[in-house]
Amino acid sequence: MNPHEATVRRSVVRVSAADDGELSVDDRFWGTGFFIAPGWAVTCAHVVGNGGRGVLDGTAAIEVTDGDDRVHEGRVAFVLPRPDDPERLPDRWPLPDLALVEVADAHGAECLWMSDRSAVVPADVAVYGWSRETGELGWRYGTGTAAGGDGSGRAMLLRGEIPVEGCSGGPVVDTGRGAVIGVSKGRGQSHGLAVPITALRRIANDRPGRDRLHAVVRAHDRYHLRHYRAVGTGRSWTGIQKGLRPAAEGFTPVLRTQLFARLAELTQPRTPGEVMALVDQAKSRVVQEPYQPGVEHDPRTWREGVGLLYDLRDGAEGRAGRTGWPGAGSGPGRDLELEAVLLYAAWVAAAVSRFGDPADAGPLRELAGWVTGKADQVQDVIRKEVQRILHGRRDPGPDRPEPPVGVVLVKDRPGPVEPAEETDLQARADVLVEVDALMYGDRYPWRVKLLGQDDRITPLHDDAQGARRAELREALREPIAEALRQGDVGEHLAALQLVLPRELFDEPVADWRLVPPGTDDDGLDPHTMPLGQRRVVVVRDRRRRDRPHFPEWQRRWNGCTAGPMTAVPLRAEVPVPGHGARRPESRHAAYARLSDVDPGAVPVFCGPVSHGPGAMALDAALAAGHAVVIWRGCAGEHLDCAEFHDEVSRLVCEAATAEGLHRRLRNLRIRCADPEQPDEEARWARSIALLLDRPEHPAPPGPPLSAPGMRPEGGA
Repeated sequence: MNPHEATVRRSVVRVSAADDGELSVDDRFWGTGFFIAPGWAVTCAHVVGNGGRGVLDGTAAIEVTDGDDRVHEGRVAFVLPRPDDPERLPDRWPLPDLALVEVADAHGAECLWMSDRSAVVPADVAVYGWSRETGELGWRYGTGTAAGGDGSGRAMLLRGEIPVEGCSGGPVVDTGRGAVIGVSKGRGQSHGLAVPITALRRIANDRPGRDRLHAVVRAHDRYHLRHYRAVGTGRSWTGIQKGLRPAAEGFTPVLRTQLFARLAELTQPRTPGEVMALVDQAKSRVVQEPYQPGVEHDPRTWREGVGLLYDLRDGAEGRAGRTGWPGAGSGPGRDLELEAVLLYAAWVAAAVSRFGDPADAGPLRELAGWVTGKADQVQDVIRKEVQRILHGRRDPGPDRPEPPVGVVLVKDRPGPVEPAEETDLQARADVLVEVDALMYGDRYPWRVKLLGQDDRITPLHDDAQGARRAELREALREPIAEALRQGDVGEHLAALQLVLPRELFDEPVADWRLVPPGTDDDGLDPHTMPLGQRRVVVVRDRRRRDRPHFPEWQRRWNGCTAGPMTAVPLRAEVPVPGHGARRPESRHAAYARLSDVDPGAVPVFCGPVSHGPGAMALDAALAAGHAVVIWRGCAGEHLDCAEFHDEVSRLVCEAATAEGLHRRLRNLRIRCADPEQPDEEARWARSIALLLDRPEHPAPPGPPLSAPGMRPEGGA
């Protein structure tokens, strides 16, 4: 018998149709599931999909039978992904093919340990479930290896003694680490398929789902600490993990269980970027060399950030002794994993304290006391930094004299978390969308990347086949949404930079929304409003970016970033000699004029620039090196061009620098966005667009744009 089997079996459930008095228990069986928290079970979406619309909507109950053959009523809370038409279910359910089921009366159920990070593969695994393969419903398990898969929901391949039909929805347990890393999905001719358990985080893509996921994870972590305290190492997952690392020091399974239960009590992060910013910070501090992550992760809870710090220990074992690796020559007492985790936990406490929720006060004191106590196990320099992060550089006051050097906090009476002021908070990364020019047919290949600090570029999504022009907005909607979630840190919002071929410059990218077509307009909901009304949205030139930058481009970029800026017409008309008519300015005349203006000059045009005379003049401006251009993307008739040029000229002068344009443009987009009562004084700014094209690849410098209403001291 597998050493984990008895413990797993108590948590695995059978998922069936509700008893209608006509079918037997075996005939009503649909598949397998397992408890991850008291009252909550996970299975596959295609398993509960057998019940049709009523089950998927949660209006119809299902039957959940636990390991002691007790029958409970369950209701589906979330399905990933939800079918477009519940009346016509897919033959093969798309990934991630997961369902979260509420089992309200099963609060005494035993629960499996849910992995806190994307699967570390290849890994030895055991797969469990129920099946009728032999004609009679019975318990099955098999062992094998898992390969592939990640937190995005892409499937893992399972090879070995993989269970058969009916085991869909059962747990895939990493037998070397003692954690559920996946959910069985199905079986091919020579392998099985599973979905990483971390794909559940997709539930958190909207606010109701985020709150539900956080509640489930909180219940999971509370349960495992309570269970470990009650039964010790005998039947708890903490005990199993401790047995797998009997001689382990540093960040042990017991410490992990204690920390996760404390993190669970805090207000959870709003975006993955908030977690990853602290993970990056901890890794960079401990590794002490430029940190370059190999894979971009998408964590939704503070506990997942801890999981992403394990690779410091895993990697150090293979690199110890190499020149330059911080573990080499520093002695066996140094544990990179524990140092990184303690720093990360302290930064989490500091971040949560800034949320200002009074409900966090008690949990923060508890977490701070725990972190401070464990910091005695690591280097003195790390211990002191933990103290600084948690309690800042406070004036001790007359009643609290400064303690002598070397005295640590009193452990039984930890003070409140009062973090040192952080002045360098910013978005973790901007989002870079690259769209290639047409090469074959009518499709535009595209890529979505994160553009981080230190010029770090991390690819996220791409489509080499591409999308037609009319399909680009929908094709890029979810990839952009995911990238922005990973770039945002609190009120510091990632900018969106779109590198486009010139024929796409008039696409209304600032008006794009990150919700599916047909979604009701929720007005000023920050999660559904057009992108340009909340964050920086700029266009960059695909053609010019593909070539080495030239001196004129650099000179004009420097001029606009240093300021002051002035507005000049992108297109000028000259009189025809002897006649009252006017003729268009030629390409060479435009190039000569735009080459002769000041370095801080900003070409302005009241009309589209993707075709016609505007496109010709824009070609001349870009050849002359202009890095900032403002135009109006609407192609319809309008009679306010003179007003547009006057207002933009005033706007450019007031902004003074390229960075100063962002907040003003966002304000204008908001003011003229109301379809019923637009601000009459801002109507001239409809369809206003901005090219902000730095010669090098990195994002434009300067402080990031915060959410509306959150402006830095002295900001415009």
